[in-house]
Amino acid sequence: MTDSQDFTVAATVIGAVNAVYFTGAALAALCNCYLADSLGRRAALGIAGLLGLIGSALVAGSVNVGMLIAVRVMQGAGLGMLLTLVPLYLTEVAPPHRRGLLTGFTTLSFGMGYIAMGWGAIGCYHATNLDLRIFFVPETPRYLIWKDRREEALQLLKKLHHDPSDPSENGAVAEFTQIVRQVDLDRETSSSFYQLFKRPTWRRRALSAMFLSFATQCTGVYGISNYLPVIFNSLGVSGDRPLILNAAYTTLGTVMVVVSIFIVDRVGRRPLIVIGLVALAVVLLAEALLQWKYLGTSDRGGNAACILFIFIYICLFQCVDAPTFIWVAEIFPTNLRAKGVSLSLFSIFVGTITFTASAPLAFRNIEWHMFLIYFALALACAVIAYFVIVETKGLPVEEIGALFGDEVVVHLTEDGHGIVEDKPDNEQVEHANVPGLKQDA
Repeated sequence: MTDSQDFTVAATVIGAVNAVYFTGAALAALCNCYLADSLGRRAALGIAGLLGLIGSALVAGSVNVGMLIAVRVMQGAGLGMLLTLVPLYLTEVAPPHRRGLLTGFTTLSFGMGYIAMGWGAIGCYHATNLDLRIFFVPETPRYLIWKDRREEALQLLKKLHHDPSDPSENGAVAEFTQIVRQVDLDRETSSSFYQLFKRPTWRRRALSAMFLSFATQCTGVYGISNYLPVIFNSLGVSGDRPLILNAAYTTLGTVMVVVSIFIVDRVGRRPLIVIGLVALAVVLLAEALLQWKYLGTSDRGGNAACILFIFIYICLFQCVDAPTFIWVAEIFPTNLRAKGVSLSLFSIFVGTITFTASAPLAFRNIEWHMFLIYFALALACAVIAYFVIVETKGLPVEEIGALFGDEVVVHLTEDGHGIVEDKPDNEQVEHANVPGLKQDA
């Protein structure tokens, strides 16, 4: 067998191992909503951690390629469940003004996991840690209200959103009232997948979330990241340096996640996503042109420039990725949030499979032209995102539906300590219908 044939076989195996992993993730993400809705967010998280733990242990103990490919499906299923459940959970427990920061920890934890793999692989530790600690994690107040465990939900809201400047806990009671009223309205309609696509306002949310999730993968992030050592080798980097650069790449990306989630509640989701996609397109075009000129040459400066733009790429990508996870988790009503997020993550994994399985042979056969494909896709996604993404920062999740044309029965006052309700004649009145809520004159 020639070296070329050896590479083709190896690339095919690598592509298959990655593809089945994300296939398991995609299927689990799509089906996971039923667990989250029936057993609760917390129980589903525990099951996801257990699945990831077993999958990682079996991957570590694989005795041949066939077994490795088979058990990667289970390992991927754990990932698919967790990436669906974590932003869902954090969205449902976070206060409006910090929701971007807290939900953004999903992406931060993902980046920290990549750092752990980059500098020293750790397979089972974090899944075990999750399952040991899940017993101390509360259920989300919105799920409790949906399941008519209202007193428990009210006490949990008071605990989670305690504000020393609000000793009467009017803010928690107002939020509780808003959630109850909105959930009661939303539950009048079926919460099936069919209804999600039948109702125009919900269909718009579902399609927008699925598009945006797939769009992040169109920028080629996994096609680039998973084969980064190969790319570095082609740029003249040899020895241990490709692995060191790979670890530095993931570390820098994680640092940019921190920057992104700390500014997303101030700057907003929409600017980071739209401007970020445009910037990614520019960087991908620059990378394509640089590799066209310098790939395969001994020009150290040119090859270094290629590597530099790859590092710039991951910085910009994280400014798109974190707001995407936040946005797709917060735009759905409580009764459909699990299904909506499941569809979004399913779209991410379909995109991941599409661009990961083809990447090894693509980078070998068409080389720098692959970056031109990523450039064109990123630019097209930026244009579409400009027209479909609405700004959600600072709004309670119960009020986001109004941006898509849904009825919102109760709004919080500006200070969050009271409620505002629309009367039939469109006159607004501030009031309270729950004991303990501050009455506004």
